[in-house]
Amino acid sequence: MKIEKLENKKVKYTFTVEPSEFEIGLAYAFDQVKKDVEIDGFRKGKVTRKVYENKFGIESLYEEALNFIFHSKYHEMIDDKTYQIVGEPTPSVDFSEVSTTKEFEVSFEAAVKPEVKLGNYKGISVPKLELIVDVSEVETQIQQMLNQNQTLEPKEGAIELGDTAIFDFLGSVDGVPFEGGKAENYQLEIGSGQFIPGFEDQMVGMNVGEEKDINVTFPQEYQEQSLAGQNAIFAVKLHEVKTKVETELNDAWVESLGGPEKTVTELRGKIQADIKTNKERSNKNQTLQNALDELAKTSQVEIPVEMIDFEVKQQKEQIKNQAKQYGIDYSTFIQISGMNEEQLETQLKADSEVKVLNSLLIEAVADAEKFEVTKEDIDAKYLEISLMYEMEIAEVKKHLNDDLLTQDIKFAKALDFIFDNLNFE
Repeated sequence: MKIEKLENKKVKYTFTVEPSEFEIGLAYAFDQVKKDVEIDGFRKGKVTRKVYENKFGIESLYEEALNFIFHSKYHEMIDDKTYQIVGEPTPSVDFSEVSTTKEFEVSFEAAVKPEVKLGNYKGISVPKLELIVDVSEVETQIQQMLNQNQTLEPKEGAIELGDTAIFDFLGSVDGVPFEGGKAENYQLEIGSGQFIPGFEDQMVGMNVGEEKDINVTFPQEYQEQSLAGQNAIFAVKLHEVKTKVETELNDAWVESLGGPEKTVTELRGKIQADIKTNKERSNKNQTLQNALDELAKTSQVEIPVEMIDFEVKQQKEQIKNQAKQYGIDYSTFIQISGMNEEQLETQLKADSEVKVLNSLLIEAVADAEKFEVTKEDIDAKYLEISLMYEMEIAEVKKHLNDDLLTQDIKFAKALDFIFDNLNFE
């Protein structure tokens, strides 16, 4: 392996690939493609490599074989500690030099973790944030708990906003029912805005047993393109109307919650303490961010664009995973958030720049103070994580390792150090 320092704050790793090594990559590539190959005289997936190469040429295996080689060399590069690379390295090869009979070279260009010239991180001046728990905040939370414990009871008379309707519906466009436009005994809170605009408003005033045609227009941005902007009629039959019955705030209700609190007074005290704890945590996080913003003004660091791009990519993957959990596609998930893809990209880039800069500054403080991480620190962290996620420590260790925890612990120590040495204005 040859390592070159480039002028653009990057490094280039060059590896020699021997014919025997490339042959391993070719064998791997053939194993990947043969399962989908059909050639006369052979069952699918049973063709020999010689027959395959005679028909398609050995060069057809080069791309997959080189990917195999790149993967192997990537790990060699990561294991080398000469430089600390960041972002995603860019592989390259001169295809005219690729050969099965003589050695050739492959390379990676990678950005190097930048040097941070720290400003004064001791005694940073920041405003002291107020911590006030207002009585109204406690009462709001209690009301939310009461609302969550409301019951629905049958109601006589016409539907009003806030009532829950149980009904059948059949939707059609130009007299033709459409997919997903039919349901029986559907339950809907009228006024919740879950249905197409205008639908719920037209149900107000209906009585049990009544049938009605509801006329609506699907929004232009409706996710089912065939219905977007279309006029539709929903044939509705109302079976039942229910109304919310408020839960009474008393000691008996508090005890029914099953917590350690047995009286309304104790519940209020618990909620007030929780709000205070959350505000303390939030204030500390905001104060640390203010401190890091000030530290950035007096520090010098040039962040490689690769670090920003990598962080943006990671955040996009998290968003895509969230969308999957909700069972919707990526574009729809973004629309629900009130942004388009361009706006999201801008937001993610700005957030990533702050996150990467913060990370570099915190790590630089940890290095400057030479924080040590003991075995006891690591064991305590494993225990903390196991309790948080209700997992056995052995299971936690399958997903994490000592190196990752060491970095986290150093970061935490650096943040505590910065916070403990702040000057509050």
